Amino acid sequence: MPQHEITEVLDRPLSRELLARDLTRLAYVAKDGTPRSIPIAFTWNGTEIVMCTAKNSPKLPSLRANPAVALTIDTESHPPKILLIRGRVELDVVDGIPDEYLQLNGSYEMTPEQRVEWEREVRSLYDGMVRIVLTPTWAKLIDFETTLPSAVEELARRRAERAG
Repeated sequence: MPQHEITEVLDRPLSRELLARDLTRLAYVAKDGTPRSIPIAFTWNGTEIVMCTAKNSPKLPSLRANPAVALTIDTESHPPKILLIRGRVELDVVDGIPDEYLQLNGSYEMTPEQRVEWEREVRSLYDGMVRIVLTPTWAKLIDFETTLPSAVEELARRRAERAG
């Protein structure tokens, strides 16, 4: 997918709203060759999606072996609003706690006192983390008003042709 098309999809108001959410579903191929889809917190910096995980996370060997991933960011209401993103991840091992990890957890409701305690706990637990960085190579927004899943789009086109 050309970069200008990816940018156009990700710059839509609904896409920006979805990219401001807390959780995505990260799909990848596990070491045993079977698919996995896990919820994971993320942040969008305007060009990359950054997720953070523990340095001993079981997903890391799988992502090193096969960095191709897919993300789903969606709403819980009907009809759902869905942002689908694909790409390859780069893994960046860092000492300490990445700024993105502290940012991506910033939207949870915490009192200032709870926030201080949470950060203290995080800093005492992790001596470092891995930033999972995804630069999108494909994106699709489905809102069930102006955009539909490709199979439904095809069915609607066939129906219009039959009626036409």
